[in-house]
Amino acid sequence: MLEIRNLHAVVEGKEILKGVNLTIGDGEVHVLMGPNGSGKSTLSHVLVGNPRYEVTEGSITFNGKDILALSPEDRSHEGIFMSFQAPIEIPGVSMTNFMRAAINAKRKYLGLEPLKGSEFLNLLREKRQIVGLDAHFMSRGVNEGFSGGERKRNEIFQMAMLEPTFSILDETDSGLDVDALRIVAEGFNRLRNEKTSAMVITHYQRMLDYLKPDFVHVLMDGQIVREGDAQLGYDIENRGFDWIRETV
Repeated sequence: MLEIRNLHAVVEGKEILKGVNLTIGDGEVHVLMGPNGSGKSTLSHVLVGNPRYEVTEGSITFNGKDILALSPEDRSHEGIFMSFQAPIEIPGVSMTNFMRAAINAKRKYLGLEPLKGSEFLNLLREKRQIVGLDAHFMSRGVNEGFSGGERKRNEIFQMAMLEPTFSILDETDSGLDVDALRIVAEGFNRLRNEKTSAMVITHYQRMLDYLKPDFVHVLMDGQIVREGDAQLGYDIENRGFDWIRETV
């Protein structure tokens, strides 16, 4: 599904990614861990096309397409979704109108007709139940007045609505209490299938417990320096990153 080769990227003139190589297959969940400032969030922003991040070398292929040649909007329409660490408010734009615009833009890109009103509302009702968002949230501005947990649930709800094939969860567990984390993780797991994949950025072992990833990667100083299964994540939880630094 996703092939990243020798990826270098800079932000504000500073090189952050220094030769990242990563392959993610269909149906796989990959966890990305690493110290603060190692390049985890930079990688996610590069994948979705944030213009602040400049790729200076390397390639990214998504389902056979060079996504570096695509706009952020087209990358989304191709099936890439990102759940942000700190979702922003969009006052004055209701969740219902926001999601209708997003879904119909994707359908237009794919050559499909817009969803009829009744079809859209049925879809809205079905998907919000996955993460337990009450109906009244749909008439409020995007994330306006939402608690931290509600914002994170809203991100998973948007993912459910858009049905991406590749999802990036950038520290979605940050700031969540145990109950909110469980709801978010269970919602994500309900959306997993053999054709969808994900890259999950986290610092915490508890996310591994819920998601049961296929692979764990450690990013340090802009490069992936260690790879393994979920046990690697548990080792980091117990021992920190210093023991990995000593072996690089």
